Amino acid sequence: MIIRPFQLAVILSVVFITGCQTANQSKTEVKEIAPGLLQGYLSKDEIPNSLTLVPPPPEEGTPGYALDQDFASKAVASRTTDTTRLSLATRDAYLYFPEAASSFQSTVGVEISETKTPHLYMLMRRVLTDAALSTSAAKHHYKRKRPFMVNNTPTCTPADEEVLRKDGSYPSGHTAIGWAWSLVFTELFPAKTNDILKRGYEFGESRVICNVHWHSDVEAGRVVGAATVARLHANKDFQRDMEAVRKEIVKINSEHAAGQ
Repeated sequence: MIIRPFQLAVILSVVFITGCQTANQSKTEVKEIAPGLLQGYLSKDEIPNSLTLVPPPPEEGTPGYALDQDFASKAVASRTTDTTRLSLATRDAYLYFPEAASSFQSTVGVEISETKTPHLYMLMRRVLTDAALSTSAAKHHYKRKRPFMVNNTPTCTPADEEVLRKDGSYPSGHTAIGWAWSLVFTELFPAKTNDILKRGYEFGESRVICNVHWHSDVEAGRVVGAATVARLHANKDFQRDMEAVRKEIVKINSEHAAGQ
């Protein structure tokens, strides 16, 4: 079953409220908390609390709100002149696997798939869940309206708009996921750190271009994503999987060198 972005938002909302996530999975078993969505590494109590990590979203009439409006209007305008960037933003909107595995593939230079790099593929899926859940507390508390609800301009994923209206805009879950992925990738591919961080930054900016998040949503999403990765480093299962991925990368590089 494929999980579309709006379905992911609903599923993660249920997970956050019910607290059905547990920690310390066995080495061979990673459960699904919903069809297509894997258990993360962190328990509900270990998930960073976004409500305490980020300030309230800018209120109407403040400089921060004006900045959000400016970013949104420029992003919408750019969609008619830079269709290549709009296409990337549209692709970045879809977080389901296996398609989502390719979001950093060209940047790191390694095919990311369940068959070629199973450990890295699994790591991405579990980090996604943790990073997304880390935004839930603030999302539920502030219930901020998304840009398309205010400026009445279509998003890059029109089919998702009805459900996105019910999912708080602040902070951006997609951004938290993309930034968390990029931070993890910089550890695994240190020689490509700058390119990876640039890609992670673009992942968040895609949400502004798609007209589904404000600039401040994206900035807050990066904070929460970074907090998630910091917390993951204290998790033994995450540490174990990172080591398995490093070995996987060494093997791929060795095979590539041997084939040259």
